[in-house]
Amino acid sequence: MVSLLFLMINAVAIVHSYKFTHFADADIPKKNPRQATFTEKLSLLLFGINNPRPTLTHFPAQEYEVIKLQSNVEIECWRIKRPDAKGTVILFHGYGGNKSLMLDKSDEFLKLGYNTFLVDFMGSGGSEGNCTTIGYKEAEQVKTAYYFIKTSGESNIHLFGTSMGAVAILKSIKDYKISPSGIIIECPFGSMYETVCARFNDMNIPQVPMAGMLVFWGGVQNGYWAFGHNPTEYAKYITCPVLLLYGKKDNRVSMEETEAIFKNLTGKKELTTYPLAGHENYLIQYRDEWINSIRAFLEK
Repeated sequence: MVSLLFLMINAVAIVHSYKFTHFADADIPKKNPRQATFTEKLSLLLFGINNPRPTLTHFPAQEYEVIKLQSNVEIECWRIKRPDAKGTVILFHGYGGNKSLMLDKSDEFLKLGYNTFLVDFMGSGGSEGNCTTIGYKEAEQVKTAYYFIKTSGESNIHLFGTSMGAVAILKSIKDYKISPSGIIIECPFGSMYETVCARFNDMNIPQVPMAGMLVFWGGVQNGYWAFGHNPTEYAKYITCPVLLLYGKKDNRVSMEETEAIFKNLTGKKELTTYPLAGHENYLIQYRDEWINSIRAFLEK
């Protein structure tokens, strides 16, 4: 009986980890676990959540260029230029997002005098595939985008990433020794295990033992040791200036994770928090504060 229960738990974990890291057809509706009934939550617990493949919802208002880059997969990017640019900001989206969701922030960087380069990670938007590794393999795509801009003659390159995008930036600097002028990162999680636990908490479902099993099988299915995916450790390798942004009502990333990452950053660093913001686009509630923080950081 114990062996059968163990096999059943593993089977459920395998299904969950696959659906967490592999997007379904885009037309499949996504169910919010927090709004689910008890029966629906039970179904989600047993069979996982179908996450539709992120599709582009809108396009730049400015003239832009579509660029395809070959990384570990083919990724699609948008390059938007402005006259007399001070440099280029490369933008990376979060889990379940795509580059069209970064256009509002791209617009602000353009107003501040920078060209922008928006990237679709693998499995999203116009890029190849249907899977995600929550920032692990995406780190190579950060490197690819960075070197594309660098070899085009740009010397002042800043990287901007939110959530998974922030994690991919940290890992890319650690693994590939890229050297941006500075990075702006929003709400990176502390470790893969912590972010999976947060999602279980969000559904009011016990973390043990499923969170650990999901992390294990997710790594196995995607070819890496997921317990080693640890942005808190990656932060120790960051020597460039960093602006770290965090919403204090974030239910996906804790203040403790944020403070641990900030503590480990080794170069010039700033931490800005937004008291009423959750795991969300900070322009929604804190547009002026966000723009002022970004402007001050870029001007230093």
